[in-house]
Amino acid sequence: MLLRMAYLAATNAFALLRLLPMGDRDKDIEILALRHQLLVLQRQVGKPTFTDTDRVILADLLRRLPREKLRHLLLLVRPETILRWHRGLLTRSHAATCAPKRRRRPPTVRSIRALVLRLARENSSWGYRRIHGELAALGIQVAASTVWEILKEHGIPPAPERQSTTWADFLRSQADALLACDLFEVRTLAGARLYVFAVIEHTTRRIRVLGATAHPTAQWIVQLGRNLLMDLEDAGSKARFLIRDRDSKFTTAFDALAADACLKVITTGIQMPRMNSLMERWIQTCRRELLDRTLIWNQSHLLYALREFETYYNEHRPHRTLKQAAPLRPLPQPVNGPPQLGDLEVRRRDRLGGTLREYRHAA
Repeated sequence: MLLRMAYLAATNAFALLRLLPMGDRDKDIEILALRHQLLVLQRQVGKPTFTDTDRVILADLLRRLPREKLRHLLLLVRPETILRWHRGLLTRSHAATCAPKRRRRPPTVRSIRALVLRLARENSSWGYRRIHGELAALGIQVAASTVWEILKEHGIPPAPERQSTTWADFLRSQADALLACDLFEVRTLAGARLYVFAVIEHTTRRIRVLGATAHPTAQWIVQLGRNLLMDLEDAGSKARFLIRDRDSKFTTAFDALAADACLKVITTGIQMPRMNSLMERWIQTCRRELLDRTLIWNQSHLLYALREFETYYNEHRPHRTLKQAAPLRPLPQPVNGPPQLGDLEVRRRDRLGGTLREYRHAA
């Protein structure tokens, strides 16, 4: 509005300069013409509309005339309306000049804003009141309305709209209790079929290759299950569920063995490998990085290659889900900051003749 008023003031100033060289006769003729045009407009327009800028300009121009002369002017509004506009203009000007300045709330510290967003992101069921209570428990003094404004500013909806849980989030929260197992087939150089039994932990992505054979009988599966349970007990595993497919090699004896160890067996749907996605993904990784690049001679050679890949997978290979760490090796923490490029001395270690390669800092 201020910019518009400045523009109109400049326009009126130029219009006034145009009137200076005009004589009284010319001005009288122009006034009569404008009055007649106003009469025509009054016959056509019922009630004209004025903006705030129009009111300010008319009130400021006509306030210099006495009230008696206002009554004889041809205007689109009554003289009382012009005087009321002028009184309102004076009232607003006085209020803006004499009113005390409102004290504004100081801006919120950036770290507090980041913490509010983190709490909302990590706890979908927390509303702004719950987040405010958590901040108070941490000794952070901030108003509940400030928390609400931060969430609204970043487009975070209320808690009831954020409580929907995806399957990925649900499985991630239950990963500590999940194991998955599967059998997959490997062909040797001579065309013989070998079957490999492996188990993966959902929470750590640790893989266990339990064995390989050309004849996977029910007794063989049960014996590998006993070995798995002893290994889990030694590792202090908290797993409570074992995911497997509907292969006929998994008999009721295998399920009973898992039930005795407080492991509930969950079978996948028919032709639904996505229900056992982590195990299927590891099998693809094993084929792509090992089996498709290696000629397997016999069962002993297969077991040797799988043991090497198991060690490589658990102790060195980075995993995106684990933030590029390995299941049994966390990421090293730099002591004095990241190493400079000139100080890097990295050595390579080959496994299986260079099929698998590990890179480590020189000692």
